[in-house]
Amino acid sequence: MSDLEIHPVRADRRADLLALFGDNGAYSNCWCTWYLLTNKQFNETAPDDRRALLLGQVDDGLEQGLLAYRDGVPVGWCAVAPRERYARMNALRAISHKPVDDQPAWVVSCFYIDKDHRNTGVATALLEATIDHARNHGARLLEGFPWDKPMKDDAWGTMFVGSLTMFERAGFDLVEHRGNRAVVRRPT
Repeated sequence: MSDLEIHPVRADRRADLLALFGDNGAYSNCWCTWYLLTNKQFNETAPDDRRALLLGQVDDGLEQGLLAYRDGVPVGWCAVAPRERYARMNALRAISHKPVDDQPAWVVSCFYIDKDHRNTGVATALLEATIDHARNHGARLLEGFPWDKPMKDDAWGTMFVGSLTMFERAGFDLVEHRGNRAVVRRPT
């Protein structure tokens, strides 16, 4: 039995998201906007503006992701939303993230786990929670683009998308390989 509680990020959990992401906005001031923006937009957007973009979506009730709590403290985040919200995935050059077909899908795009809680099942619990979350919002399909190559010491930052093994254990099927990424999908 998991010792985690998982909740959608709404305006009442804004402070918890900020506490988890810290001053550096999760990964190097990304503020989980890497997929929300095209490459050009991301590079032209200052960290404070990325933070404002994510928090604006939270305040607008878009529920861009889920937070995991251990003993009442936020310890993990997973971004999950309809594909159409992710400008980078819909850009013409997004070869590794192109849609598999024309079926509408939600996408699990990012994980951020507090360093003291990594390798304790937080990401797995968040991934499993995305299935019900997406279903409860009308999604029929859920996709991911996890890392699918052996890890090297200098590649730790690539795991923000999760691992193929983790997705397969959660019932996702491998659709195809695209470079170092796998394309996975499951019905909700």
